[in-house]
Amino acid sequence: MRANRSKTGMRRSHAAVLASRAALCSCGALRLAHRACPSCGKYNGRVIIDIVARTKRDQRRTKRREKALRESGQITESKEQVKT
Repeated sequence: MRANRSKTGMRRSHAAVLASRAALCSCGALRLAHRACPSCGKYNGRVIIDIVARTKRDQRRTKRREKALRESGQITESKEQVKT
């Protein structure tokens, strides 16, 4: 049975895409509501995420990945120089 325009519209009324609601952190950066700030790591006035440790960990991971790629021969020095 065919659905008429009214029923189709009623079904689609809940499928709208909403804009994300951003809140202003105490550091001045925008963050999503009820989530820790990605720039300072604070949530509700307390430091939840150690940003310095996270950046150090990410740097170690990228360095380890690049070293593994170099050793396996998938990436060469000339390719690295082109990327940077």
